[in-house]
Amino acid sequence: MTKPTGKMPRQIPFIIGNEGCERFSFYGMRNILTVFLAMTFFSYLPVEGDRQAAAKEVFHTFVIGVYFFPLLGGWLSDRFFGKYNTVFWLSLVYCAGHACLAIFESNRSGFYTGLFLIALGSGGIKPLVSAFVGDQFDQSNKHLSKKVYDAFYWIINFGSFFASLIMPTLLKSHGPSVAFGVPGVLMLIATIVFWGGRRRYVVVPPAPPNPDSFTRVARTALLARAPEHGGRLGLALAGLGGVLAIAALVLWPVGVFTFVEAFCLALVLLLAFGGAGTWMQLERARGAHPDEAVEGVRSVLRILVVFALVTPFWSLFDQKASTWVLTAGKMTKPDWFSPAHMQALNPLLVMAIIPFNNLLLYPWLKRRGIELSALRRMTIGLFFAAASWVVIGVIQLAIDGGTAMSITWQILPYALLTFGEVLVSATGLEFAYSQAPPAMKGVIMSFWNLSVTIGNLWVLLANSSLGNQGVTESIAKTGLSKTAFLMFFFAAFAFVAAVAFGLYSRRYKMVDNYRDAGTPPDADGQPSDEKAQELPQASVRRSKDKR
Repeated sequence: MTKPTGKMPRQIPFIIGNEGCERFSFYGMRNILTVFLAMTFFSYLPVEGDRQAAAKEVFHTFVIGVYFFPLLGGWLSDRFFGKYNTVFWLSLVYCAGHACLAIFESNRSGFYTGLFLIALGSGGIKPLVSAFVGDQFDQSNKHLSKKVYDAFYWIINFGSFFASLIMPTLLKSHGPSVAFGVPGVLMLIATIVFWGGRRRYVVVPPAPPNPDSFTRVARTALLARAPEHGGRLGLALAGLGGVLAIAALVLWPVGVFTFVEAFCLALVLLLAFGGAGTWMQLERARGAHPDEAVEGVRSVLRILVVFALVTPFWSLFDQKASTWVLTAGKMTKPDWFSPAHMQALNPLLVMAIIPFNNLLLYPWLKRRGIELSALRRMTIGLFFAAASWVVIGVIQLAIDGGTAMSITWQILPYALLTFGEVLVSATGLEFAYSQAPPAMKGVIMSFWNLSVTIGNLWVLLANSSLGNQGVTESIAKTGLSKTAFLMFFFAAFAFVAAVAFGLYSRRYKMVDNYRDAGTPPDADGQPSDEKAQELPQASVRRSKDKR
């Protein structure tokens, strides 16, 4: 094992700088989106609650798109273009989306086209930039990767903080064209900064067609017949998932679900039942595929269980930009203070909590013999997130009861949710990269982002259920408003997920999938001894000008 004494890669500042500008652009438009939609495209609705509900639906549909397109970006990167090229070209699509928002602020079709382009661009590059960070490390300096991932997450929140402060003010004082145009300029700067480091990056080439890929091993396992009894219960389970997925899609034309809800639910059913079926029959793929390929599929399936248990966290976290903003609008505050300004508290707290954890909390715990593994940190984070929604639910009860609540009361749930975010989200980036098989890092990071899509799907389904008369009557019997009921529902949802996550993490066996030091990455992401002999003066393959 190589002694971890390597230095910090010189190219990291380019990636960190790019991420800071890109996150300013994304959160700058995201944090004002719900308020903008409610007061413009849905202003024709006579009831304020209807305007807010319609704006929330568009917002969470947009977020679903942002965290669905990582699947496309990861696939294009891993199989065709590599991370650098995919990030660069999709960043240009991203810039075009911002331009549409600024130009078509009064045209619904043009504005929604811009949202689609941003979802495609932002989502497509989302798993790749964080995986690209990991590619810059090897066994000699992997001990520095945690610091970089923390810095990576810190700069995300640095950009988000200033965007949350500035954008609501720009929207109010200069209108939507400027408020949506400024983030576009920052995204253009982000693209230029990323391009500026092109000659220094470690580039892992896209993997060639692999006869032992994840999907091929899974297909072999599902279709293989066991010689001793011939049953294929796993295949039947996967087939049931397919039938249920079709049923979910059929519920769209009849009006039970929107297209986005039906499509995402179908995807969840296919992944859940197909994954379970593959797990049941995975041993049958041995012989037809190498043992390491079979174990790689097993590793991916174990990772996906972790991701699935994180989805309730995202249900809670992303509603701070919709449900919590709308709640803030009903609280007392200064005239100059917009409800969206509270969004700045989240990144500000992140920038404080990350160094507090690394410099004080974790060393203090370590001196007392308490080592917080990645999965243990994520478990604790889920509990903190659940607690934050209990607090915001109590605040909502007071508002519903006619009590005038100062907006400063939202500081406590924001603090709890943000502490949970640092433990879940920042740790999850590191966990996802370290556990992903070398040839599937982009796709695994895409599945990490897909967990956000599924989390927002739970929000859409919960909100849609409020249109059912039986559901609304049941809520009325509790004496709670719909908003307060959903707040406590999501808190309970997260508490259950935290318990399940903690139990599962006890059985999870961590692996180390960082590449070895001193050898360039091959097309499958593995170090090649032959190439290392050909290039004795180079420890990594550097990118060339891709213009």
